[in-house]
Amino acid sequence: MTSPHSECDTTPSVADLSAVHRDLLWVLAQTGPCQPHSLHYALTDYYSDGIDYSQTCDTLEELIEREFVATYDTTTYQLTESGRRALSTRQAWQAGTLTTSEEEPK
Repeated sequence: MTSPHSECDTTPSVADLSAVHRDLLWVLAQTGPCQPHSLHYALTDYYSDGIDYSQTCDTLEELIEREFVATYDTTTYQLTESGRRALSTRQAWQAGTLTTSEEEPK
C-alpha cells in the first residue's frame, strides 16, 4: 500500500492540510499568481456554505509558512515549486499511481 507521505520521503505533503488549504493550492495552480480577493471569490464560488475573507487570508498565511505559497508585491500570491510538487504527489496518490522506492513490509 502506498501513502501520500512517508517519514523518509522529502517530497512535501498536503496530506495533513484541510480541504480548504488544498483547494486554495489547487486554485493557485489553475490561475497562476493571484490577489487574495480573487482567490477568495474562487473559494466562495465552490463552497456553498461560504468562506470568510479572513479565513482565506489566514489560510494563505499558513500555506506561506509551509512554503507551499509565496507572495510578491505584498498582495500577489503564487504557488511555489514545493507547492506544485505536493499537489502533483496528491494527484498521483488520488489516481492510484503513486509509487514509493521503499519495499513493502513482508
